[in-house]
Amino acid sequence: MKQKLFDSELKIMKLIWQNEKPISAKNLSVLADKQYSWNKNTTYTVIKKLVAKGFIRRDEPGFICTALVSQSEMQKSETVSLLNRMFN
Repeated sequence: MKQKLFDSELKIMKLIWQNEKPISAKNLSVLADKQYSWNKNTTYTVIKKLVAKGFIRRDEPGFICTALVSQSEMQKSETVSLLNRMFN
């Protein structure tokens, strides 16, 4: 996996993975507000970045977000990346 997740993107991915099913952007913004004190615009901006990077898919109607990468795939990719940086 070539793309990296920034901390804010990882937070949204975790919310999607925790739900284990597609979730609306509206519901994600409510969860992000509760957990991170984010406003709706911040959440929507991060969602758009994740869509552009190919980590999630957005479907209409309802701006439904579905993870295209599993949590285990992301963990493996991040672990390999860390090991490569630290130990070549």
